[in-house]
Amino acid sequence: MPLHTLSAHRKGLLLTSLGGFLLSFDIPLVRLGHGELWSVIGLRSVATFVVAVTVWTLIRRFTRVRPPLVAGWHGALAGSLYGLATIGFLASIYYTEAANTVFILAFNPMFCALLAWIFLKERPTAATLITMAVMIGGVAMIVGNSLSSGHMLGDGLAAFAALMLAAAITVSRASGGALGFAPLVATVGPAAIAFSLALPQGFSIDNPWWILLDGAVMMPLAFWCLATGPRYLTGAEVGMFYLLETILAPIWIWMIFAEVPGAMTLIGGFVLILALAGHSLWEMRARGEKARRLALAG
Repeated sequence: MPLHTLSAHRKGLLLTSLGGFLLSFDIPLVRLGHGELWSVIGLRSVATFVVAVTVWTLIRRFTRVRPPLVAGWHGALAGSLYGLATIGFLASIYYTEAANTVFILAFNPMFCALLAWIFLKERPTAATLITMAVMIGGVAMIVGNSLSSGHMLGDGLAAFAALMLAAAITVSRASGGALGFAPLVATVGPAAIAFSLALPQGFSIDNPWWILLDGAVMMPLAFWCLATGPRYLTGAEVGMFYLLETILAPIWIWMIFAEVPGAMTLIGGFVLILALAGHSLWEMRARGEKARRLALAG
């Protein structure tokens, strides 16, 4: 069925499900590259940056749309935070299990709620606070398991990445501007840092084409789909599709590398997924009831 014949809601479901599905291949593709950490960060980041600038140039050249590449100081700050999140995320892959990384990153929405409460004075609902408490318990299970397996550094980097990503989203929401290119253009920062560290000791990636596929195709397309989804769906619905990476990435890692997460990691991850899914469904239901009340009142 052609995309233009679909309803707005179905378009949103198609785009966001595709975006979440593509995002789930990020960690497997990085692993398949078999490269040194800073070499991988540099190549992946450069590929994403080149694609972002190329697409931005084509949009301005052949359409009437004039999206900003870096939207003022808000864009620069959000971009810097996205860059730090990228470094933390990719580094965590090298120092902990893939399942630990994606499960801990799933705490990002709760970090967003906490930062919005502190800086934007948006008090979270009781449901959000309960979800946050449950998710802290899930993360504690994962981190507690890492105390004995030597993965604390990787888990810490994943938590750092989740916090930086939440901070970038908070800045974007506070600005109210068009910062769609910020996470893609921001990769120039990690690229510069990575190459400055990688080149003196020798650039080393056994299979660079996997990294190029990830940075130049999969990630830009995934983030474009997920960024377009809110045009057709509520934020709670879009957030549900980010869970696809949390669910699917450990499966791909298991299928390709035979890496089986520990029992406590799986239990903690299951708790995180259930808490997030339950919270999203609750929020969608609450918003639907509010919309119906407003319609009846009008």
